[in-house]
Amino acid sequence: MATAVGGLRGRCFPRAWLCRCEPVPSLSPTGSRGGDAPGTPVLAPCCRGAGCGRHYRAALCTELKQPLAIEELAPRPVRPRQVRVDVHFCGVNFADILVCLGQYQERPHLPFTPGMEFSGTVLETGKDVSTVKEGDGVIGVSDFNSMAEEYIADQKALWKIPEKVILREAACLPVSYGTAIMALEHRACTQPGETVLVTAAAGATGLAVIDVATNVLQAKVIAAAGSEEKCKLAMQRGAQSSVNYSQGSLKEAVKKLLGNGGVDVVIDTVGGHVFLEALRSLAWEGRIVVVGFSGGTIASVPANLLLLKNISAMGVYWGRYRDQNFPVFSRSLSSALQYCQQGRIQPHIGAVFKLEEVDRFFAGQPTELWCARWKIRPWEVGGRDWGDAATSQGLWKPRTAGSH
Repeated sequence: MATAVGGLRGRCFPRAWLCRCEPVPSLSPTGSRGGDAPGTPVLAPCCRGAGCGRHYRAALCTELKQPLAIEELAPRPVRPRQVRVDVHFCGVNFADILVCLGQYQERPHLPFTPGMEFSGTVLETGKDVSTVKEGDGVIGVSDFNSMAEEYIADQKALWKIPEKVILREAACLPVSYGTAIMALEHRACTQPGETVLVTAAAGATGLAVIDVATNVLQAKVIAAAGSEEKCKLAMQRGAQSSVNYSQGSLKEAVKKLLGNGGVDVVIDTVGGHVFLEALRSLAWEGRIVVVGFSGGTIASVPANLLLLKNISAMGVYWGRYRDQNFPVFSRSLSSALQYCQQGRIQPHIGAVFKLEEVDRFFAGQPTELWCARWKIRPWEVGGRDWGDAATSQGLWKPRTAGSH
């Protein structure tokens, strides 16, 4: 999710999800919706009826740079245009870590609940709600607060999930795919046959960019990442070429692949020297889209390069569109759902955690952890381990054996 000064939702790390479901082998991840491939781990939702008055659990940040607390909260009534959602899956993003460190551009008052994207089913609707009904599967976006068993949203912040899309996959769509679609389609106006260079390609946004550019826009993708393992994942997800920029100059590596022509579009989530190398890799009338600064450094744009090659440099602050241009914002999510329903994109899920395991994820311990049958690996942010990213700043010390 970039740094505290970065654009909203600019990430370079694998996707992971929190769920609050208990594993039940006979049910699909959504209970009633269509099945995964054989052998895929399955989760059954905990059913909670509307208006039952039952408390729900939420992850609370009560103090910055400290472990989250799982507490029970009393439900509040829905207003006329609001919807109560039974949350099944909640995305875990770099911005969630930053906001709990106090280093994000948005700083909610303590205590608060992290979580900015989710999928679930409608439990209850206000009297003026017309877009969804009880029982509908939905995805939603929030100003944090959705890392809980229940979330109350305005009807405009929810999108109905098509019948062929399961909740577990749908939860992957809002932030990463919304950003990728906004960057590639709305800002860069990527055309079929063009070449797209994406940095931090093995991260959540990077993988979404590869998916959309390759399978929807019919573009050619060069995936740039900081290790051979990440490059391999990006290639498996559809990139035509890869560059390990920890091994040398990104610009020279791109030149070896393309000659002097350069790439048509760059989607950058790293910033710093990686951004500058990518900028110098652009072709005549190329476009570079700044999504975030996960590398921690904001580069200054050498304006002479924009002039000499007639290059366009632009940004994507995806969440800001919700307030400034809601139709465009909504269209990015509707397109993501449509592409998923059509089978044109396939979200990559890094791991799934139970709600009570949230601190184990945030700590990023390089040990093998399990939730249902998902194997959880060490997470990396901009070439660093998740644990390094969090604990180096005094957040979430690794738990010792026997701790709870």
